Amino acid sequence: MTMRIFISKDAAALSVGADKVAKTLSAELASRGIAADIVRTGSRGLFWLEPMVEVATAAGRIAYGPVTSADVASLVDSLTASGMHPLCLGPVDAIPYLAKQERLTFARVGVIDPTSVADYIAHGGYEGLEKAIALSPADIVEEVTKSGLRGRGGAGFPTGIKWKTVLGASADQKYIVCNADEGDSGTFADRMIMEGDPLLLVEGMTIAGLAVGATLGYIYIRSEYPHAFRAFQTAVDAARKAGYLGASVAGSGKAFDIIVRLGAGAYVCGEETALLESLEGKRGIVRAKPPLPALKGLFGKPTVINNVLSLAAVPHILADGWKTYADYGMGRSRGTLPFQLAGNIKFGGLVEKAFGLSIHEAIYEFGGGTRSGRPVRAVQIGGPLGAYFPSSLFDTALDYEAMAAKKGMLGHGGIVVFDDTVDLAAQARFAFEFCVKESCGKCTPCRIGSTRGVETIDRILAGEDPAKPLALVRDLSQTMLDGSLCAMGGLTPYPVLSAIDHFPEDFQRGLTRVAAE
Repeated sequence: MTMRIFISKDAAALSVGADKVAKTLSAELASRGIAADIVRTGSRGLFWLEPMVEVATAAGRIAYGPVTSADVASLVDSLTASGMHPLCLGPVDAIPYLAKQERLTFARVGVIDPTSVADYIAHGGYEGLEKAIALSPADIVEEVTKSGLRGRGGAGFPTGIKWKTVLGASADQKYIVCNADEGDSGTFADRMIMEGDPLLLVEGMTIAGLAVGATLGYIYIRSEYPHAFRAFQTAVDAARKAGYLGASVAGSGKAFDIIVRLGAGAYVCGEETALLESLEGKRGIVRAKPPLPALKGLFGKPTVINNVLSLAAVPHILADGWKTYADYGMGRSRGTLPFQLAGNIKFGGLVEKAFGLSIHEAIYEFGGGTRSGRPVRAVQIGGPLGAYFPSSLFDTALDYEAMAAKKGMLGHGGIVVFDDTVDLAAQARFAFEFCVKESCGKCTPCRIGSTRGVETIDRILAGEDPAKPLALVRDLSQTMLDGSLCAMGGLTPYPVLSAIDHFPEDFQRGLTRVAAE
């Protein structure tokens, strides 16, 4: 009987030697005459255990990790002798980090061969598309609307409303655009989907196309994601060959196809209108709104723009019904979100849970606290434009409204942890500096305001009495909030003001240092 072994080819696993482990394992098995099928999968998201090796048994998959090439010989010994190995983690599904999750979007990631349409279908793939084909476009939109699905990015705009607008627009051509320009610090969920279950995203984009009458989709993938780019292009080619893309999707007589594009390397291209400009071959500069992209988007045509996690949630909603999805979560935040734990964290990785998990639960029950062993002082949630939360706010629920009530945002679900050595005044300066470098330059509040912000923080760090400069920073931040064309300038004040409000002592250090001198 051929042994089946699973090893991730996710970029995170590759970075710690997964390829070398796979090659060494293949050679070791061959040298012993052991027939084995090594399947390269996505990552389960337990990054501290990568490279993780899973072996199929009658009792389910058994995991071992982290495995190095030096461990391979003894690992094969234990597999052939049915003995225990020091790196054995037991049944994969029983690992507490995984067992406590609610995986809907990431149910197949780490389980299947991402390049195989047959494997995807064998694990429930394309069930959502089959149901969508039998529905009218309006009924598909209604399912998504009732599910409560919201954009898994910045504002959390209801996906169904966006789709309904595009459906109602009259045009000879409509487009689906997937924003895969994942540039927020501490985020990697989009990349993991594109590398570990890309056909899920292909299916989600296809359903969106059927729902609004779009026959062509574009995906804009971050330029720093070469593995994801190749994996997604392979998935598109496989889906097209299998008849799930093209002139007649799954024999339905309805057309939809996908074009894969590599991003231009600018953070601001994650903003939907700058992304459209870049897709059209122009410089990535933010457009004024209105008109909204839903009415006048790519090449001037009605366009649905959703990010990866939004579109990847759609197949589950169609397959199991809107209510099944809406039963997860709390308030107006329905379904699940893949939270990403990064920074100074002991157990960094991906945690998919229903909305309502608290910050404390995320960083302690899953993340295990800091990697350094020092106390957690702050977490930044929502990327480089997200607010810094102190430990006194760690009981805040991770949902859109609860975060907004504390002057923060959930964004893409990235959680970056800092221990008690962090200087929040320096982090506030970084927020302004980041905006200086990444601004498209179109509007004055963002372009000039961020530059003045760096200069003003520098005055505080240099030891100037902070009262006057801090008042200026607050005034400047309000101007950026009110006057910026997009979230680049409009959200930069979030990390700055949260640092000032929650960690005021850090803005006194320069003054203390000068006094001591």
